[in-house]
Amino acid sequence: MRVPASPIHMDNSAEPTPDRSLDMMKRSIVQTALKLAEDAGSWDAVHVHAIAREAGITLEELRRYFGDKDAIAEGYFDIADAALLAVSKEPGWGELDIRERLYRAVTTWLDALAPHRRLAVGMLGYKLHPEHLHLQARGIARISRTVQWIREVAMLPSVGWRREVEEAALTTIYLTTFSCWLADQTVGAERTRRLLRRLLVGAEHGALWLAQRGRIGPPA
Repeated sequence: MRVPASPIHMDNSAEPTPDRSLDMMKRSIVQTALKLAEDAGSWDAVHVHAIAREAGITLEELRRYFGDKDAIAEGYFDIADAALLAVSKEPGWGELDIRERLYRAVTTWLDALAPHRRLAVGMLGYKLHPEHLHLQARGIARISRTVQWIREVAMLPSVGWRREVEEAALTTIYLTTFSCWLADQTVGAERTRRLLRRLLVGAEHGALWLAQRGRIGPPA
Protein backbone atom coordinates (compact mmCIF):
# COMPACT_ATOMS: atom_id res chain seq x y z
CA MET A 1 0.00 0.00 0.00
CA ARG A 2 1.29 3.45 -0.83
CA VAL A 3 2.23 5.52 2.21
CA PRO A 4 0.40 8.87 2.12
CA ALA A 5 2.57 11.93 2.28
CA SER A 6 1.96 14.68 4.80
CA PRO A 7 -0.71 17.13 3.67
CA ILE A 8 0.51 19.89 1.39
CA HIS A 9 -1.54 23.05 1.19
CA MET A 10 -2.37 23.89 -2.40
CA ASP A 11 -3.93 26.80 -4.16
CA ASN A 12 -6.91 25.25 -5.93
CA SER A 13 -7.56 28.38 -7.95
CA ALA A 14 -5.02 27.41 -10.59
CA GLU A 15 -3.26 24.38 -11.96
CA PRO A 16 0.11 23.64 -10.31
CA THR A 17 3.05 25.06 -12.20
CA PRO A 18 5.85 22.66 -13.26
CA ASP A 19 8.07 24.01 -10.48
CA ARG A 20 5.34 23.55 -7.88
CA SER A 21 4.56 20.04 -9.11
CA LEU A 22 8.26 19.17 -8.87
CA ASP A 23 8.42 20.51 -5.32
CA MET A 24 5.28 18.60 -4.33
CA MET A 25 6.65 15.34 -5.72
CA LYS A 26 10.00 15.77 -3.99
CA ARG A 27 8.27 16.51 -0.69
CA SER A 28 6.08 13.44 -1.14
CA ILE A 29 9.13 11.22 -1.69
CA VAL A 30 10.88 12.69 1.35
CA GLN A 31 7.81 12.18 3.54
CA THR A 32 7.49 8.59 2.31
CA ALA A 33 11.15 7.95 3.17
CA LEU A 34 10.71 9.45 6.63
CA LYS A 35 7.63 7.31 7.28
CA LEU A 36 9.47 4.15 6.24
CA ALA A 37 12.46 5.07 8.40
CA GLU A 38 10.26 5.71 11.44
CA ASP A 39 8.54 2.35 10.92
CA ALA A 40 11.90 0.57 10.47
CA GLY A 41 13.46 2.29 13.48
CA SER A 42 16.36 3.97 11.69
CA TRP A 43 17.38 5.84 8.58
CA ASP A 44 20.01 3.21 7.78
CA ALA A 45 17.35 0.49 7.55
CA VAL A 46 15.59 2.16 4.62
CA HIS A 47 16.48 1.30 1.02
CA VAL A 48 15.86 3.46 -2.01
CA HIS A 49 13.98 0.70 -3.84
CA ALA A 50 11.57 0.48 -0.90
CA ILE A 51 11.02 4.25 -1.00
CA ALA A 52 10.22 4.09 -4.70
CA ARG A 53 7.81 1.18 -4.21
CA GLU A 54 5.95 2.90 -1.38
CA ALA A 55 5.81 6.16 -3.34
CA GLY A 56 4.27 4.28 -6.26
CA ILE A 57 7.05 5.11 -8.72
CA THR A 58 9.94 3.27 -10.35
CA LEU A 59 13.58 3.67 -9.40
CA GLU A 60 14.13 5.44 -12.71
CA GLU A 61 11.38 7.92 -11.86
CA LEU A 62 12.76 8.47 -8.36
CA ARG A 63 16.19 9.21 -9.80
CA ARG A 64 14.72 12.17 -11.70
CA TYR A 65 14.13 13.82 -8.32
CA PHE A 66 16.94 12.42 -6.15
CA GLY A 67 20.25 10.98 -7.29
CA ASP A 68 20.81 8.85 -4.20
CA LYS A 69 19.60 8.17 -0.68
CA ASP A 70 21.61 11.03 0.80
CA ALA A 71 19.95 13.42 -1.64
CA ILE A 72 16.61 12.38 -0.12
CA ALA A 73 18.04 13.22 3.31
CA GLU A 74 19.10 16.58 1.89
CA GLY A 75 15.50 17.04 0.78
CA TYR A 76 14.49 16.74 4.43
CA PHE A 77 16.84 19.59 5.32
CA ASP A 78 15.53 21.55 2.32
CA ILE A 79 12.10 21.45 3.95
CA ALA A 80 13.64 22.99 7.08
CA ASP A 81 15.28 25.67 4.93
CA ALA A 82 11.88 26.45 3.39
CA ALA A 83 10.37 26.89 6.86
CA LEU A 84 13.29 29.17 7.74
CA LEU A 85 12.64 31.37 4.70
CA ALA A 86 8.92 31.53 5.41
CA VAL A 87 9.40 32.91 8.93
CA SER A 88 10.59 36.23 7.47
CA LYS A 89 7.03 36.82 6.20
CA GLU A 90 5.67 37.09 9.75
CA PRO A 91 4.10 40.48 10.50
CA GLY A 92 6.52 42.85 12.20
CA TRP A 93 9.57 40.77 11.35
CA GLY A 94 11.65 43.78 10.33
CA GLU A 95 10.88 45.54 13.61
CA LEU A 96 12.48 42.82 15.72
CA ASP A 97 16.07 43.37 16.81
CA ILE A 98 18.78 41.34 15.09
CA ARG A 99 19.33 39.00 18.02
CA GLU A 100 15.64 38.07 18.12
CA ARG A 101 15.49 37.57 14.36
CA LEU A 102 18.50 35.24 14.54
CA TYR A 103 16.98 33.34 17.45
CA ARG A 104 13.67 32.82 15.69
CA ALA A 105 15.36 31.90 12.41
CA VAL A 106 17.47 29.15 13.98
CA THR A 107 14.70 27.78 16.19
CA THR A 108 12.26 27.73 13.26
CA TRP A 109 14.77 25.63 11.30
CA LEU A 110 15.20 23.23 14.22
CA ASP A 111 11.45 23.01 14.87
CA ALA A 112 10.90 21.96 11.25
CA LEU A 113 13.24 19.01 11.83
CA ALA A 114 11.90 18.14 15.29
CA PRO A 115 9.28 15.53 14.28
CA HIS A 116 12.07 13.27 12.97
CA ARG A 117 15.03 14.34 15.09
CA ARG A 118 16.13 10.74 15.70
CA LEU A 119 16.33 10.20 11.96
CA ALA A 120 18.39 13.36 11.55
CA VAL A 121 21.02 11.80 13.81
CA GLY A 122 21.06 8.74 11.56
CA MET A 123 21.32 10.84 8.41
CA LEU A 124 24.34 12.66 9.76
CA GLY A 125 25.91 9.41 10.92
CA TYR A 126 25.50 8.02 7.41
CA LYS A 127 27.38 11.02 6.01
CA LEU A 128 30.23 10.51 8.46
CA HIS A 129 31.10 6.98 7.36
CA PRO A 130 34.80 7.02 6.36
CA GLU A 131 33.98 5.91 2.81
CA HIS A 132 31.46 8.73 2.30
CA LEU A 133 33.82 11.63 1.71
CA HIS A 134 31.65 12.89 -1.14
CA LEU A 135 28.67 13.06 1.22
CA GLN A 136 30.73 14.94 3.78
CA ALA A 137 31.58 17.52 1.12
CA ARG A 138 27.86 17.83 0.39
CA GLY A 139 27.25 18.30 4.11
CA ILE A 140 29.75 21.16 4.29
CA ALA A 141 28.00 22.85 1.37
CA ARG A 142 24.69 22.37 3.21
CA ILE A 143 26.04 24.08 6.34
CA SER A 144 27.28 27.05 4.33
CA ARG A 145 24.00 27.38 2.44
CA THR A 146 21.83 27.23 5.56
CA VAL A 147 24.00 29.77 7.37
CA GLN A 148 23.66 32.11 4.38
CA TRP A 149 19.88 31.77 4.49
CA ILE A 150 19.89 32.48 8.23
CA ARG A 151 21.89 35.66 7.54
CA GLU A 152 19.45 36.78 4.85
CA VAL A 153 16.34 35.99 6.90
CA ALA A 154 17.80 37.88 9.88
CA MET A 155 18.70 40.77 7.53
CA LEU A 156 22.25 41.14 8.82
CA PRO A 157 23.76 44.33 7.41
CA SER A 158 27.52 43.72 7.63
CA VAL A 159 29.80 43.86 4.59
CA GLY A 160 33.51 43.37 3.93
CA TRP A 161 35.71 41.86 6.59
CA ARG A 162 33.01 42.32 9.23
CA ARG A 163 30.72 40.08 7.20
CA GLU A 164 33.42 37.40 7.06
CA VAL A 165 33.88 37.54 10.83
CA GLU A 166 30.12 37.52 11.28
CA GLU A 167 29.70 34.45 9.06
CA ALA A 168 32.38 32.56 10.99
CA ALA A 169 30.71 33.42 14.30
CA LEU A 170 27.24 32.53 13.01
CA THR A 171 28.49 29.20 11.63
CA THR A 172 29.94 28.36 15.05
CA ILE A 173 26.67 29.31 16.76
CA TYR A 174 24.65 27.27 14.28
CA LEU A 175 26.80 24.14 14.60
CA THR A 176 27.02 24.38 18.40
CA THR A 177 23.26 24.81 18.68
CA PHE A 178 22.51 22.02 16.22
CA SER A 179 24.86 19.62 18.03
CA CYS A 180 23.15 20.37 21.33
CA TRP A 181 19.70 19.95 19.79
CA LEU A 182 20.50 16.52 18.36
CA ALA A 183 20.93 15.11 21.88
CA ASP A 184 18.51 17.41 23.73
CA GLN A 185 15.81 15.47 25.60
CA THR A 186 14.29 18.45 27.43
CA VAL A 187 10.69 19.47 26.71
CA GLY A 188 10.57 21.71 23.66
CA ALA A 189 14.37 21.48 23.41
CA GLU A 190 14.53 24.09 26.15
CA ARG A 191 18.19 23.39 26.89
CA THR A 192 19.07 24.14 23.27
CA ARG A 193 17.01 27.32 23.30
CA ARG A 194 18.78 28.59 26.41
CA LEU A 195 22.14 27.80 24.86
CA LEU A 196 21.25 29.66 21.68
CA ARG A 197 20.18 32.71 23.69
CA ARG A 198 23.53 32.72 25.51
CA LEU A 199 25.51 32.30 22.31
CA LEU A 200 23.69 35.16 20.62
CA VAL A 201 24.25 37.46 23.59
CA GLY A 202 27.96 36.64 23.47
CA ALA A 203 28.07 37.27 19.73
CA GLU A 204 26.32 40.60 20.19
CA HIS A 205 28.92 41.69 22.75
CA GLY A 206 31.65 40.64 20.33
CA ALA A 207 30.04 42.65 17.53
CA LEU A 208 29.91 45.73 19.75
CA TRP A 209 33.59 45.32 20.59
CA LEU A 210 34.45 45.07 16.89
CA ALA A 211 32.36 48.16 16.16
CA GLN A 212 34.26 50.13 18.81
CA ARG A 213 37.55 48.93 17.39
CA GLY A 214 36.43 50.08 13.97
CA ARG A 215 35.60 53.57 15.20
CA ILE A 216 38.93 53.90 16.97
CA GLY A 217 40.85 52.82 13.88
CA PRO A 218 44.42 51.51 13.64
CA PRO A 219 47.18 53.22 15.66
CA ALA A 220 49.12 55.96 13.86
